[in-house]
Amino acid sequence: MKIVSFNAFRTIGMPNVHYIKPEHMFKEIDAIKQADIVLFPETWQVPSLVYGLKKKIFPSIETMQLGFSKIEMTRALWSVSPEHAPYTEILANTRSNIEYVVETFPFPFVAKESRNSMGKGVFLIQSREDFLTYCEKVDALYIQEYLPNDGKDLRICVVGNEVLGAYWRVGLEGEFLHNIAQGGELCADFIPQEAIDLVLDIAGQLGINHAGFDVMVSEGKYYIIEFNVLFGNQGLNKLGKSVEQTIYQYLLSQFLPPFPTSPTPGNKVVS
Repeated sequence: MKIVSFNAFRTIGMPNVHYIKPEHMFKEIDAIKQADIVLFPETWQVPSLVYGLKKKIFPSIETMQLGFSKIEMTRALWSVSPEHAPYTEILANTRSNIEYVVETFPFPFVAKESRNSMGKGVFLIQSREDFLTYCEKVDALYIQEYLPNDGKDLRICVVGNEVLGAYWRVGLEGEFLHNIAQGGELCADFIPQEAIDLVLDIAGQLGINHAGFDVMVSEGKYYIIEFNVLFGNQGLNKLGKSVEQTIYQYLLSQFLPPFPTSPTPGNKVVS
């Protein structure tokens, strides 16, 4: 199986991988045309690879397109599992919409930038002044209810068609964010099977095959906060999980091209 990767870090140790810098895509287009599958393209490359060159890609096109923006991600969740999505408003950044949010959303609430990860671009809004400061930074308003919780959330990592690993991210005392990158601690004890089943079901419905899902437990109910396509491997490494080898085995099971078998020696093939 011939593999082209646009992300060397995420494909370390995989056999038969030819790495190409994303900016050199069209300089090495012949190698791409000969590949059986293309790994980890950047978002801008996906239309040319899938629609122009008809290449199979990993992560899937659904993963890449939905994972690009929290706005598209949330709308997709509304379509398949609205009861497990926090109440969210997605609005143009206009004066009337700003006043609408201030008048209708109880403080505190959560505001996010539509494209960011690792806890960046997520704000706990506790006053009108906080909200106006957020509004100065964004083109679209992404406003979400604040979910009471006990200071932790779940990260559930889907690779291929399985959950490779899951763990709690426990925030520092008094901190709003739980991300490992923001100082949160990792705990792999007592992972609820119900949450794993929920993530697998949603990933299957949406065609997501490489993502770290963030799941909040609030008042006994599971909420999908978001998912990150290029999730950090720090937590999985601590669990002793190899993301690269899991990806490779999944690729073999899904994309290995069929090869014709040789005739049995001594048997004549009649045309």
